[in-house]
Amino acid sequence: MGRDYSQAIAASGLSIYDPIEIGDPALWVPTPELESLLDARLRGVSLAGLALRTRSKVVKEHVCRALGYPVPPSFKKTQPRFVGQMFDTYAQKANNLQVWNEELSPTRRYVLLRVDESDQISRVKVVNGEELAQLDTTGTLTQKYQARLVPGDATEELISPADTDALLPHTRAGANLAEHVSPIDHPAHGLLLPIGEVFDRLRRAVGRSFADAGWDQERNRGAALHRIVCELLGYADYRDDGRFPDVRNQLLEVKLQTSPTIDLGLVRPASEEPLDVPQIAGTQVRHCDVRYALFYAKTDGAEVTLTHIYLTTGESFFNRFPQFGGKILNKKLQIPLPSDFFDR
Repeated sequence: MGRDYSQAIAASGLSIYDPIEIGDPALWVPTPELESLLDARLRGVSLAGLALRTRSKVVKEHVCRALGYPVPPSFKKTQPRFVGQMFDTYAQKANNLQVWNEELSPTRRYVLLRVDESDQISRVKVVNGEELAQLDTTGTLTQKYQARLVPGDATEELISPADTDALLPHTRAGANLAEHVSPIDHPAHGLLLPIGEVFDRLRRAVGRSFADAGWDQERNRGAALHRIVCELLGYADYRDDGRFPDVRNQLLEVKLQTSPTIDLGLVRPASEEPLDVPQIAGTQVRHCDVRYALFYAKTDGAEVTLTHIYLTTGESFFNRFPQFGGKILNKKLQIPLPSDFFDR
């Protein structure tokens, strides 16, 4: 798991209500590490015989201890409950997640604890609001951000010739990805390819095809494209943990478009809000620093063929792809979790 976040938090003397800068290298626990830590330390905890309100309090007490925070005498009704690490906890015996009196926030984390038939915690998953929004099949979130892709004459477009000023100092041409990192590692100084080089490597995908898994298998379609992307970028293997951005190590989000409508969920690419990754040599990464690779494709029902590629920074995204739509504030959200959600 790398560094001992629990020990660092305990030594800091901070409470769960003391804010921590997203990406702080010592005290902010990135989402993948937060999930691993809580899953390892909370599995097997029994909630048998506890009333719902007591169960919620006991869960939060265990989370405090796991992360190295002192357990407060009582938990304040803050939003979120764990202000310092920006998350709420939900103990789930059923697959119906209920979020009350607030909209989903793309930067908020949601710690979901699976409670089994014997009332023991059997699995912990941590997702952000953007990932939860993608699970909504009820139509509750009817107005997520969207943009439009109108293909031009060129089949390859590098929309941003350079990375954002914040990211530029940390890029290095010819970085050896196969030898040092995997696609889901956090980005690191000197191991980020410049956006122009990313484009040169990925443009070779145009013309390639893969089996069409069908409209009900979007995840498989996406996985096939991600494999191609990881191969062309030069990684030794393919990995995808389903988190944003898809290729975290290169701060690269990959989108497959078979229609002009680009679904952006709850995050505007041009947002200057901090991204949940550790700082890169002191630089806090923002959503607008992320690189977006959009692949336009056609399908005959049997094969998907990539016909166009567009690469841009989040900062320049809407210079090429006009935005439409918006989002709404929901008083209560009910999101049915997929049956295999805790097994992923």
